[in-house]
Amino acid sequence: MTDQAPIAIVTGASRGAGRGIAIGLGMHGCTVYVTGRSEKTGDSSLPGTIYETAEAVTAAGGKGIAVRVDHADDAQVKALFEQVEREQGRLDILVNNAAAVYDEMTTPLRFWEKPLKVGDMIDVGIRSSYVASWYAAPLMVKQKSGLIIMTSGSGAVHYVFGPAYGAHKAGVDKLAADMAVDFEETGVNVLSVWMGALMTDRLQMVLDSDPVKFAYVKDIVETPEFTGHIIWEIFKDPATAKITGQTVIGAEVAVQYGLKDVGDRQPPSYRDTHKVEPRVQYSNIIR
Repeated sequence: MTDQAPIAIVTGASRGAGRGIAIGLGMHGCTVYVTGRSEKTGDSSLPGTIYETAEAVTAAGGKGIAVRVDHADDAQVKALFEQVEREQGRLDILVNNAAAVYDEMTTPLRFWEKPLKVGDMIDVGIRSSYVASWYAAPLMVKQKSGLIIMTSGSGAVHYVFGPAYGAHKAGVDKLAADMAVDFEETGVNVLSVWMGALMTDRLQMVLDSDPVKFAYVKDIVETPEFTGHIIWEIFKDPATAKITGQTVIGAEVAVQYGLKDVGDRQPPSYRDTHKVEPRVQYSNIIR
C-alpha cells in the first residue's frame, strides 16, 4: 500500500451487496468508483442508484465516484478503467460484484419455466468479472500490487435458485483460482469470497414472500457492509499472498480478523449452517 488513499472499484454497486461493500470500504477511507446502470429511481424494481451509493461512501469517510457502466458492454468497461487510470494513476482493489439478477430468478420454478433472461447472470456475472479483471490486471501488475475479489456464495456447491445462479457462483470461484496462477509473482492477489445471506432489499422481498418458511434466515443474516470490512482486512494483510486463488467463507475470515457485524453479532459459517465448504483447486497446471 502507499500513502495515497486506496483506490477501489466496486461493480454492481447501486444496491445490495455492492452498495454495502462500497460503503464498508469508504469507512476505511478508500476512494471508491461505484458502477452500475441505475441512475434514477425507477431504473430497477428495487431502490438504489449509483449516485446514492457514491454519496453514502463519501458520508462514511471515503470518496465515492459514481460511473454509469453497463457491464454487458465491454466498451463501457474499458472506458471505466481508462478513467480510473487517468484520474488516479493506480487501482488497488477491484470487487467484481456486477450480475444480472432478475426478480423471476427466486421463484420456485424449474429453470425452463423461468424467463430465458435469467440466464443473463452467466454473462453479466461470470463474463463481466473476467472482462473487468482483464482490464484491471495491467494496472495492478504495473504497480506490483492489487487485490481482485469475486463476490460469491455457497450456491457454487449446492442448488440455489437454479443452474444460472449456481453457474455464476461456481464460475467466479474458478476464475479466482485460475487467475491466481497467472498472477503468480506479480504482487497481485485474487480471492473469491462467499458472502452470507445479506439483508438487502432483494432478500427482504424473498423473506416477505413466505415469512414462515424463511423465518430462520433472520438469525443468520449479515449486513451488506460486513463484506466490505472483510475485504479491507484481506487487502491490508501481507499474508493474503499465501491464500491467493482460494475461495474463502467471509464469516470465517471475519473470525480470523476479529471482526463482528452490527450489534456485536458473529455471523455463522456455511460450514456450520449448510454443512458445505468451497471446492479445492488441484495444483496441476497445463499451459
